[in-house]
Amino acid sequence: MKLKILEVLSQITSPGLKGDIVSQKLVSDIIIKDGRVIFSITAPEGLGKEMAYVRDQAEQRIAKLDGVERVLIALTAEAAPAAPKTIPRLKKRNQERPVGPDMRPKAGAIPGIKSVVAVASGKGGVGKSTAAVNLALALHGLGLKVGLLDADIYGPSLPRLMDLKDRPAIENDRIIPLEKHGIKLMSMGLLMEEDNPVIWRGPMIVSALMQMVREVEWGQLDILVLDMPPGTGDAQLTMAQQVPLAGAVIVSTPQDLALIDARKGLKMFTSVDVPIMGIIENMSYFLCPKCGETSHIFGHGGAEREARKLNVPFLGAIPLHMDIRHYSDEGTPIVVAKPESEHAKIFKSIALKVATKLNPDTEEEE
Repeated sequence: MKLKILEVLSQITSPGLKGDIVSQKLVSDIIIKDGRVIFSITAPEGLGKEMAYVRDQAEQRIAKLDGVERVLIALTAEAAPAAPKTIPRLKKRNQERPVGPDMRPKAGAIPGIKSVVAVASGKGGVGKSTAAVNLALALHGLGLKVGLLDADIYGPSLPRLMDLKDRPAIENDRIIPLEKHGIKLMSMGLLMEEDNPVIWRGPMIVSALMQMVREVEWGQLDILVLDMPPGTGDAQLTMAQQVPLAGAVIVSTPQDLALIDARKGLKMFTSVDVPIMGIIENMSYFLCPKCGETSHIFGHGGAEREARKLNVPFLGAIPLHMDIRHYSDEGTPIVVAKPESEHAKIFKSIALKVATKLNPDTEEEE
């Protein structure tokens, strides 16, 4: 099937391109699962409108292939070439010497899980957990098998966001995650009363996190979404080092104060060689439901500018809206409660971009 799709795509070109989109290496890895075909097409700088037509052509032609039930194609902007990595060096007494050997622990694969994606922020209060829950549900909507781990031990949000009240069962010394809306769920908040604080020191937190990653019976998953704790401390660093992350999604509001911390979180991941899948600008703007006026309460476009500055993808802007807050408080995220709303469509667009950056196992090539 993959070869057939590439053959179709190799016949598509556009004014401004020197060849077809396959020979120009504008097509990402192709995910084929249960009749769904998912990939992205990179739009070279200055060819945005032309590439929108190319995407439409690709969708129409691939949809005609036998066995294809749905085609999902994300159009992504071309990123500038990244600067070559250099070995960090220390200066001492006017002499330079290389930093010592890499002593970081090796990340071990998690049985049954093809890809692990971290959703992170440099600070709390930016809507990271709400974004993580809706992203996980939107990925499930693409036909992928998804799990969601709330890794915020001190302030778990998953039980409230998904209206979970049951305790996970334990079978053969393995924790059985809860399931809701088609995804598997685990959180420290499911193991204790909501009002009880976690008063633990760092080593206990790290131990609990690794147990929830490796001692939960996740089964077969295409993607495990980690709702990371805010900040760049010991827990965050351990997760970044010891969990085989396929990439990280950074959530920030547009204001400068949040962007400073988001930048720190981004640099933490890059320092341990975790790819940055992109930045989400949450609470990007407020659209008054009565007068229709748009207000930029926390500024606007700051995360998108930061993404360009740091040479990472900008995944999308999520508005500050009553429905997102209301349905989150009720325990039915907007992607489930109002799947055809504009807000849900934004999360679905972000999920498609994230999915096309992964490379889960697909069908055998024909």
